[in-house]
Amino acid sequence: MLIRPETLADRPAVLDVVSRAFGSPAGGEPVEAGMLRALFEDPGYLAHLSLLAEQDGAVIGHVICTRGWIGTVPALGLGPLAVDPARQGAGVGSALMRGVIAAGRSAGERIICLLGSPAYYHRFGFADARSLGIEAPDPRWGEHFMALELSGGPAAAGRFRYAAPFEDL
Repeated sequence: MLIRPETLADRPAVLDVVSRAFGSPAGGEPVEAGMLRALFEDPGYLAHLSLLAEQDGAVIGHVICTRGWIGTVPALGLGPLAVDPARQGAGVGSALMRGVIAAGRSAGERIICLLGSPAYYHRFGFADARSLGIEAPDPRWGEHFMALELSGGPAAAGRFRYAAPFEDL
């Protein structure tokens, strides 16, 4: 399996994986696929933090971090993370997470925030964002809004704001 930055040519395959990973009860496009399409066009899109997993020439997973903010301090917002349903549970998501965390750290980013399952994301070092003084965009998210500091000291405190397409959900 190869983890690498996605390219414009990869986008149809990436959107297909995201659509299959999240599905839609009504059979239409899942919200996550539409949001990802909007993130690709947003000023907060960071090409070096949009990674895919590829095996035998096929895209089998994708993760993206986009520019977010804690007050006026730049941060990263992670999501969506998607893995081909036939490959879930085989370590693809973990490899993507390790890759995007390393890429963020290498780029000098200070913190990554996300909304997700504590049972899954704690294994990568994410903690309840409130313990770091970071408030979720929606306080009802509680322990499901998590953060990971990438640099040595506290990144910032205050309310987190995702890239604009997240607000359109």
